[in-house]
Amino acid sequence: MAITNLPLLLLLTLLVNPLQNVSSVGINYGTLGNNLPSPKKVAQLLQSTLIDKVKIYDTNPEILQAFSNTGIDLIVAVENSHVSNISTEISSADEWLSTRVIPFIPATSVVAIAVGNEYLTTNDNKLEPKALVQAMQNLHAALVARGLDRKIKVTTPHSMAILASSFPPSASTFALNLMPTMTAIVGFLADTGAPFMVNAYPYFAYRDNPGSVNLEYALLGNATGVRDPKGYVYNNMLDAQIDSIRSAINALGFGNMTIEITVSESGWPSKGDHGDKAATPQNAKTYNTRLIERAQAYKGTPMKPKDKIEIFVFALFNENKKEGDETERNFGMFNGDGSKVYDVDLSCQFCSNGGTLGFGEKVSGAARGPSVWCIAKPHSDDKVLQAVLDFCCGPGGVDCREIYESGDCFEPNKLLAHASYAMNAYYQMHGRNYWNCDFKGTGLVAFSDPSYGTCRYPQQ
Repeated sequence: MAITNLPLLLLLTLLVNPLQNVSSVGINYGTLGNNLPSPKKVAQLLQSTLIDKVKIYDTNPEILQAFSNTGIDLIVAVENSHVSNISTEISSADEWLSTRVIPFIPATSVVAIAVGNEYLTTNDNKLEPKALVQAMQNLHAALVARGLDRKIKVTTPHSMAILASSFPPSASTFALNLMPTMTAIVGFLADTGAPFMVNAYPYFAYRDNPGSVNLEYALLGNATGVRDPKGYVYNNMLDAQIDSIRSAINALGFGNMTIEITVSESGWPSKGDHGDKAATPQNAKTYNTRLIERAQAYKGTPMKPKDKIEIFVFALFNENKKEGDETERNFGMFNGDGSKVYDVDLSCQFCSNGGTLGFGEKVSGAARGPSVWCIAKPHSDDKVLQAVLDFCCGPGGVDCREIYESGDCFEPNKLLAHASYAMNAYYQMHGRNYWNCDFKGTGLVAFSDPSYGTCRYPQQ
């Protein structure tokens, strides 16, 4: 990959303002199990994958500490039971923030706070809808006061039950009793630039209506297509669910405003109760493989084809202590002991563990202690990586001869590989501080030697 001679001002502009069209894959990391790997082990090994965002359901300090300096973005949560307290005063929100989040940033990249989870559609009558809106506003105000509102967004994940109906997508609206609350929430998201989060599960729609829902349509396959009265054609149910949310937002009068939709949860269980023929390892593998491919593709939905949809797969682990039916404990791609429930490819080149993911047997081979490197984050925007490469090999002072055509690290002749070498050399030169491997979010710290063949990555 050639090193260009971009003007220094342009290089710095790209570094400070990286483009936002980078595809990413998120994962939900639940911990309701008594047999799960330690957060430190999970964080180290997720660096070996294409996963670059992790959503958790609390502010577990062990998890926040484990993800420090990993280059993986974290979404933390206010549990439903804590929403009421945060809603009372801004000072209460600031206290929550100062004890739960502030101690871990910026080393841990917290990018959003999810206030509650499906708060408006739970069966708990003690949860007051107005409290949710006020809690979101108070947390945002606390972030503004600390100058963190541009880095950390405030939102709340909803279930599809907030809709009066989800079909046809173009005619969907929010449930009548939730209209005032949803108007306030959507207005808040529009004002603050935060995404609208929805937990969308085609599995449940198919399981409950197998006679009327095509399995391939639910599994994100290229089905024959379902036609909306307004002419949109849907080849999978998830796109239809996303657009039904979009229509409901538009029906509130926010159609001319930019509100990104994030699928905060979606997945398929590998095991269910007796008689559940949909919950199988094969169906789970098919759905999640296609879901990950969907997350990586820069594409929207029939209603908004150019709008990229961020997706968080549910879930990383089977959780054996989770309440509910059998499916609730079997949405994970991994068992508690770290073995795969089914094979889904999460690997990537030039990751810190050689591009493989294995909890247990792989972790023992990882380098620890003072041996750390800096590599390019998979799926970073090419223009930003090129700017990083040019900076490191120019003003940054790195000797980049090894990635020239005659050098030991020229092959593979890929931008990601060349940028990784240059970023690591810069990182080692400048003392291996975590900020020396930031490169505006395109670098991540690796705990295993990324050297290969005759290409040796420098280290202190």
